[in-house]
Amino acid sequence: MRDGRLAERPPAPDRLPMPVVDNHGHLDVRRDDSPDVSLEQVIAEAAAVGVDRLVQIGCDLGSARWTVEAVDRHPALLGGVAIHPNEVPRHEAAGDLDATFAEIAGLARHPRVRVVGETGLDYYRTGPDGVAVQQEWFRRHIALAKELGLALQIHDRDAHDDVMRILAEEGAPDKTVLHCYSGDMTMARECVRRGYYLSFAGTVTFRSAKDLRNALAVTPTEHLLVETDAPYLTPTPHRGRANAPYLVPLTVRVMAATLNTDVPRLCRALSDNSEAVYGPW
Repeated sequence: MRDGRLAERPPAPDRLPMPVVDNHGHLDVRRDDSPDVSLEQVIAEAAAVGVDRLVQIGCDLGSARWTVEAVDRHPALLGGVAIHPNEVPRHEAAGDLDATFAEIAGLARHPRVRVVGETGLDYYRTGPDGVAVQQEWFRRHIALAKELGLALQIHDRDAHDDVMRILAEEGAPDKTVLHCYSGDMTMARECVRRGYYLSFAGTVTFRSAKDLRNALAVTPTEHLLVETDAPYLTPTPHRGRANAPYLVPLTVRVMAATLNTDVPRLCRALSDNSEAVYGPW
């Protein structure tokens, strides 16, 4: 039986000394075991601890439509839209790939949508039969981001080599973000060489994530972003509970310790990098 305490909302961490951006979350998604919290409260709680800007990611048609409506209503939000790689084989089976992509491309033209994503490859949940169509759609999303001059946010699970290969073959957009970075030091160095941004989530705080912290340690601050991937990947010491943007300070402080830098300096870099990638809010 699931521990009822995991459904409780974690306490707010200490406020960051300077504001930062949660550059990837799914604020329309609620875990079954978590309290129902309004979007207005989510934004206010984040701002109270120094997370004053958020990037809301819609990665199926329903959440992409919700994203566009949300960014219209809330100045703290910018948006991203795409079809998640795990959704792509389902659309292929339904025979509506072209119509679905056309709607995503239309939503991506909204002035407060600044991201095409999350797109990419996921070989963990999709079997071999889904690989070809995932790769095809990854290429289409890359082309859309370049056409519209938007940032690209990449989902990469158990697919590092193919993600890097396809980005090289297609030519990555000027602003390319590896969302919830999960690669090693060698891949991190190659991403930096190519000019990509690495976004670290609560996973970097996990005790078992030594390799991930090693990758962070070799990444210059000018290539770093931070995210929640809310409601998933809740940072230590609240792993297992629902994540939310107000918990970003926990990840930022672990990042600063790993980089042997002070928290205000890292906050400034994270904020400046976010504005460089997504533009002004």
